[in-house]
Amino acid sequence: MGDAGEIRLQIAGTRGEEADLDTSPPTAAPPPISARLRWWALVLVNIVFVLAGQSVATLLGRIYYDQGGGSLWMATLVQSCGTPIAIPLLLYFRRRRPRSTRVARPPLAKIAAIYVGLGILLAGDNLMYSYALLYLPLSTYSLVCATQLSFSAVFSYFINKDKFTALILNSVVLLTFSAALVGVNNGSDGTNSTVPPGKFAAGFVLTLSASAVFSLILSLNQLTFDKVLKSDTFYDVLEMQFWSNTAAAVVSVAGLFISGEWSTLGGEMHGYKKGAVYYGMTLAWTAISWQLTTMGMMGLVAAVSSLFSNVISTVGMPLSPVIAVIFLGDKMDGVKVLAMLIGLWGFASYIYQHYLDDAKIKKILAAERSPVDDEPDQTVKLTTD
Repeated sequence: MGDAGEIRLQIAGTRGEEADLDTSPPTAAPPPISARLRWWALVLVNIVFVLAGQSVATLLGRIYYDQGGGSLWMATLVQSCGTPIAIPLLLYFRRRRPRSTRVARPPLAKIAAIYVGLGILLAGDNLMYSYALLYLPLSTYSLVCATQLSFSAVFSYFINKDKFTALILNSVVLLTFSAALVGVNNGSDGTNSTVPPGKFAAGFVLTLSASAVFSLILSLNQLTFDKVLKSDTFYDVLEMQFWSNTAAAVVSVAGLFISGEWSTLGGEMHGYKKGAVYYGMTLAWTAISWQLTTMGMMGLVAAVSSLFSNVISTVGMPLSPVIAVIFLGDKMDGVKVLAMLIGLWGFASYIYQHYLDDAKIKKILAAERSPVDDEPDQTVKLTTD
């Protein structure tokens, strides 16, 4: 019957006749897009925790000093003593953790030593932040804290082997310039907050030091997930956050008693301008806010990287000065506004780099889902007469 009688059978790949014998439906793999959406949902929740918790915690920390609070160790303790909040979540995710995802745990002594070491570092870092917030207006303090991103980029490169692109370098340089502008301005007098006179230089140096140590802690957290625990599930994040903060709280309590500040807390509470109830509520909500912040930052370290976690923390930089102007009467002069704009430019540089990385991942996933074109195309012709 000529060409009209030709039947063309397309057989893809090299399986040949086995394809005709296998009638079972193929097993569908989980779509990468769904996994990516779940990942973004987790990241967004952690971002909200970081931004909301950080803004509220720093504002309450400044209010504590302005209303008559003066215990530096108490201000340090509330940054880590909210760990009981994580206990219900810790128990819940421990029960729901699939056995198939559980990897061999390192020796308990090794994990305990890591968590205690991180806790001691965290307690010292929190103490430096307490001094810095006492010595600087909230708006100045927040702008200098943006240097965390610069330190984190350096630590991530050397400790976590993250790449250091031109955009990230641009971000580091701009944020460094932003902090330098605030430093040379030395404008600590434009505020209604009770800032001790002559302490601007000490507050500036302490804020830089605390930002550097905190960036180091985040990089060490990521290194622990990658090299020691070899797992970054939400349970692992909560466990590290719980035990390292508990260790930091124990160190802070020891500092509170050794320094003798514990004996002044009763008078401090009764002398608080807003009253004893407001005193307790200020400390309680500060502790809750810091725990939400820490939980969000640890989640971002596990889901993305320590550098990205610091970037999101830097997003709160323009929020805190605005909050300080509204609630605390801080003055936003031209130098501070310029420093904030330069900092936002540096932040945008890093976000654009992350956008490029995400676009590359999507392109790779799309290529994996597309049909393979380089396999031999076998054609069988059956001709009927």
